[in-house]
Amino acid sequence: MAKIELERACLTFRVRKHDRITFKEFLVRQMYRKSINPVMKVRALQDITLQIKDGERIGVLGHNGAGKSTLLKLLAGIYPVSRGRRYVEGRISSLFDIALGFESDATGYDNIYFRGYLQGETPASIRNKLPAIAEFSELGDFLNMPVRYYSAGMMVRLAFSIATAIEPEILLIDEVFAAGDMAFQQKARQRMREMINQAQLLVFVSHDMESLASLCQKGLWLDHGRVRRFGPIDEVIQAYQASVLDSQPQAA
Repeated sequence: MAKIELERACLTFRVRKHDRITFKEFLVRQMYRKSINPVMKVRALQDITLQIKDGERIGVLGHNGAGKSTLLKLLAGIYPVSRGRRYVEGRISSLFDIALGFESDATGYDNIYFRGYLQGETPASIRNKLPAIAEFSELGDFLNMPVRYYSAGMMVRLAFSIATAIEPEILLIDEVFAAGDMAFQQKARQRMREMINQAQLLVFVSHDMESLASLCQKGLWLDHGRVRRFGPIDEVIQAYQASVLDSQPQAA
């Protein structure tokens, strides 16, 4: 049984105003008793209350900087809530930043293990999945080479093959990413569909309204870190698109 609950969840980042200051600035600020490097608070998410039950597919939409990817990372446990409550029941599998954990001097096979451990695999479980990952990537003998010699397309193939070799209960996806050439992209789309069908619960972030409408039952519209609307996906998409059109300047 998979479940996600957020109760008035807030996420605030504390950011230093300057990465570094000069020695002169340090002396001046000390002289006038000013803060040497003041901290700014960035309220990324504010008062998010949300319940997602087993079997539900939720699409998250909003403008760039609305907090969509940040919300996924909070749900995944990468960011702890600053205030409020987060409760998750079920094993989380996330598909964002799929190249995380790669070592450029290690071979493709070694990187399958490195990335697999980050996804919660054990040495035994990733060993069992190794042949299937290698076959899906179609990289053949290149898997014996250090990945620093890979092209960008080969890196994406390997990263996608590893990242999707999971058995999800709760699946968090940030955007649909291209993977290699056209033939491989068709395989990738089929793999994504299989994962989504297998998952007990899905939260999917995308700017592609057609994908959201076809994959999701409900929509969550985020606006400047707050929930603007949550409900049936078609209604949320319609409201969001109307808002975008209203905000555009009218031609003279």
